[in-house]
Amino acid sequence: MQIAILSLAAVLASAVQAVEYMNEIKIMEGHKKRSHIISPLPHTYLVQEDIPDNWDWNNVTGKSYLTKQLNQHIPQYCGSCWAHGAISSLMDRIKIDRNGEGHDINLSIQFILNCGAGTAGSCHGGYHTGTYELIQDKGYIPFETCQPYLACSSESEEGFCSHIVPLDYFPNATVEEYGEIGGTGAERVHNIKAEIHTRGPVATTINASPLRDYEGGVLDDPTASSRTNHIVSITGFGVDAESGKDYWIIRNSWGEYWGDMGFAKIVSWKNMMGIEDNVAWVTPGTYTTENVACSEDGKICGGEIQNPDLPTVRKYVSQTYVDPSVEILAAKAKSSLRVQK
Repeated sequence: MQIAILSLAAVLASAVQAVEYMNEIKIMEGHKKRSHIISPLPHTYLVQEDIPDNWDWNNVTGKSYLTKQLNQHIPQYCGSCWAHGAISSLMDRIKIDRNGEGHDINLSIQFILNCGAGTAGSCHGGYHTGTYELIQDKGYIPFETCQPYLACSSESEEGFCSHIVPLDYFPNATVEEYGEIGGTGAERVHNIKAEIHTRGPVATTINASPLRDYEGGVLDDPTASSRTNHIVSITGFGVDAESGKDYWIIRNSWGEYWGDMGFAKIVSWKNMMGIEDNVAWVTPGTYTTENVACSEDGKICGGEIQNPDLPTVRKYVSQTYVDPSVEILAAKAKSSLRVQK
């Protein structure tokens, strides 16, 4: 037994060393459309005075609008940070749109890994906007209970990866818009804050090396490289009361044993570790709120036997996302009219 334990320890140690320098950011050849924008972007209608110094979607007057914490390396190592950061932001924005009511809608990251090798990525790297393009191309992303996370992608042969069986009919969500935040310097920081405060968490690239041993506080390492290799989500921002430093609040995908229950604070305005370089946002289109009941094995839905060789059209009851710009711009227009009178 001692030999077995030592052998396992050696394997785990070597695995950690092997993945230490792995770059999990990879823009796939099939990712052709980096943005799809319809609505006005928040930074175009919010001024600095509209944005508070401190904002945290994990604590809005005592209520959290974030969905569950995740670990990309369970049950086995998988370089899927890009999918976790992208999808967690989408899930959070659905929860925000629902005002935090009802049970959380968790989406299937495994679906992205199963189907996204050419556009979004795999366990060997990918990109946040590639994830959003894939969902638009497919027309949906299933709820997580249709395909839970297994840390496998289409080419994986480890463990039980080759035995994944997909469902053909399921509750789902869609993507309406997505893109990356532009601007430089102070302008970019304002744009990022406006996006987060108005519509919710965003996904961003970052240098993961300084994060590995993070133990709390505002991470401010002037020696850290801005060359990125990892993707996380930014869930808020603030100003540290003791040091006076501005910071971003990030949520990682390494589990709640890491950092501050899975979160960390990274100094802002400095593009620390490249965190402000490639920030992506997404808005949902629709999401299922009422299903058509299926049997346990998914073969009978709505009383009809499902044939995977034939197209099946079934309509779930869904809620349509309303972009905050509709209400905010209407309120600003109304206020302007009052001033003119």
